[in-house]
Amino acid sequence: MRRAWMVAGIACLALLLAHHFAAGAEQAQRAPEQVDLLFRGGTVVDGSGSAGRKADVGIRGERIVFVGDAARAGLAAAKTMDATGLIVAPGFVDTHTHTAEDLSSPERKSNVNFLMQGVTTVVTGNDGGGPVHPAPTLRHWEEQGIGTNAALLVGHGAVRREVLGNADAQPTAEQLEKMKALVRGAMEEGAFGLSTGLFYVPGSFAKTEEVIALAKVAAVLGGIYDSHLRDEDSYSVGLLGAIEEAIRIGREAKIHVNISHIKALGPLVWGQSTRAIELIRKARAEGISLTADQYPYVASGSSLTSSLLPAWAQAGPREEVLARLSDPAVRAKLLAEMAENLKRRAGPEAILFRSSDAPELRGRTLAMVAKERKQTPLEAALDIILHAYRERQGRGLAIVSFNMNEDDVVRFLQQDFVMTGSDGSRGHPRMYGTYPRKYRVYVAEKKVLTLPVFVQRSSGMPAEVFRIPERGLLRAGYFADVIAFDPAAFADRATFEHPEELAVGMKYVVVNGRLVVENGHFNGTLAGRPLRKQPRKP
Repeated sequence: MRRAWMVAGIACLALLLAHHFAAGAEQAQRAPEQVDLLFRGGTVVDGSGSAGRKADVGIRGERIVFVGDAARAGLAAAKTMDATGLIVAPGFVDTHTHTAEDLSSPERKSNVNFLMQGVTTVVTGNDGGGPVHPAPTLRHWEEQGIGTNAALLVGHGAVRREVLGNADAQPTAEQLEKMKALVRGAMEEGAFGLSTGLFYVPGSFAKTEEVIALAKVAAVLGGIYDSHLRDEDSYSVGLLGAIEEAIRIGREAKIHVNISHIKALGPLVWGQSTRAIELIRKARAEGISLTADQYPYVASGSSLTSSLLPAWAQAGPREEVLARLSDPAVRAKLLAEMAENLKRRAGPEAILFRSSDAPELRGRTLAMVAKERKQTPLEAALDIILHAYRERQGRGLAIVSFNMNEDDVVRFLQQDFVMTGSDGSRGHPRMYGTYPRKYRVYVAEKKVLTLPVFVQRSSGMPAEVFRIPERGLLRAGYFADVIAFDPAAFADRATFEHPEELAVGMKYVVVNGRLVVENGHFNGTLAGRPLRKQPRKP
């Protein structure tokens, strides 16, 4: 019996060996696996925060299918990019942009300024301005073609304006239900969450309870809450009070909160970053889901009206505002309150006009303009605002304010809950230079961040926070949004004097599996897609 078992075992082993050698012979004769694009020989920094490693990245169709040693795996490619000496990373996800209008424009739909920074996905509709009805915009982008992927937020300011106009009023129960229905409808059309601009009219007129009610709607459908805080300085509740409000909204609405462009804005609150960080860390320890994004500049971007004109003066329809600003009896009160706001903006020398819609002002400070007009800076500012309302040129009042402190910028930048977001808008170099500047200054020069952390906070983390699936990581099965840049050359070229200079050092950019930047040049391919949030079932 024992002998019979041995014979049977030997026979079985022989059969297995024969099968193994036959399979090996078949594998040897089979053609190597084929991919469409292969990045070979680069240092892969995959967006997870892990250290870089030598690896190849293979792409087939719109997906990443391979990360590893291509030669050892017998991988063949229709097109190979030599990534020797380059950093290969997931495309960056910009959490805060003002690109909706650009993406809808035939002239600027490529978003090339973002592509050359390595940004392959943008979030837009921030600061409470996102459309009440996202579907037409998403459909237009799909039909026209866009250069980057793009996700929309529904704006609280837009929703409020739809129901209440610019009135300094509180909604009735019926009006609040209308607002909730608009948020629900926008989420069902594909919005990724609710944005607020509680510093701006009309959002500034909303009480916290109104915001919580609307945030609850977004939360039930799986969205997030992204907020320009009610105050980043000392205009109303103060920076710390505004952070406490955001924390309350997150707690009561049971929603993830992202604080937009976190900063201590103005000399009166410089240094408060320390206390702000303590508040946020305490809330996170208590279970509040809370993050922030930040751009790496000491100058903010806003409008002259929002920065200097008190909210009560902006209330109501345009005709009411015009009458108020033209009333001599109101002028003294206006100028007095504007004087306090000008201090918050660090004075007239720190305000630089930046919009191409007002070419006679662009590139000049408020102090310069006032001197030429033989007026005080406050009188000049009020007359400029009044003229803009008369001519419907509100956007012509876009400004840059040099009123942040570098110590606060660095302190926020170092926190593990703070990711990158450009707040990209015309006339400020952040629209063309945020990501290369953050890398150049804070990774390469000052070494405040490591390369893996910089990449993670620009890709994997924002994709996770904004719940954008299968993007933000170099991982097999994920969408092939892939970048490769030269770490010795990746740098911003945009300045406040010349804010529209493209970044350099980005060698390759792939969006949804298609090569769009090749050898440092945009090739004209529009490979981006409008992204639609799939609402969670309530």
